Amino acid sequence: MKSRFALATAALLLIAAALSTAVAGDAAKSSVTPSADVKWTAAAFPGVSTAAVEGDMTKGASHFFLKYDAGLVTPLHHHSADHYVTVVSGTLALTVDGKETTLGPGSFFALVNKTPHTARVVSDAPAVMLVDARAPWDVVPEAAQAAKK
Repeated sequence: MKSRFALATAALLLIAAALSTAVAGDAAKSSVTPSADVKWTAAAFPGVSTAAVEGDMTKGASHFFLKYDAGLVTPLHHHSADHYVTVVSGTLALTVDGKETTLGPGSFFALVNKTPHTARVVSDAPAVMLVDARAPWDVVPEAAQAAKK
């Protein structure tokens, strides 16, 4: 268990360091956010919370935590922003192109070009992810896209 935590922590530090200049429009600047200062906000979808740590999710590129409650299953959806995600805790089953992959702490995935996907929490605890979004964050249900066609 300790090695999983160490692996997840190392992965997060490497990704955060590599992506620290990804927030568009801002000169690179240092940022420190202790876990006690992370402010969670309920999202529009029940069982989902977000906590911005850098940038403004609604206006441009940002880094934020995304938390799914235990047992959460998302409908098929996509995001307009290309985004890069590291699982911090919990276990998530992500389905992309009909293939389900189980992702635990330290796992990484990238979803670009409005890739449709579903996710479900398969652990008894919430799944927490660190998201590097390269544009304003949105959630677009695929059913809504099909209705427009």
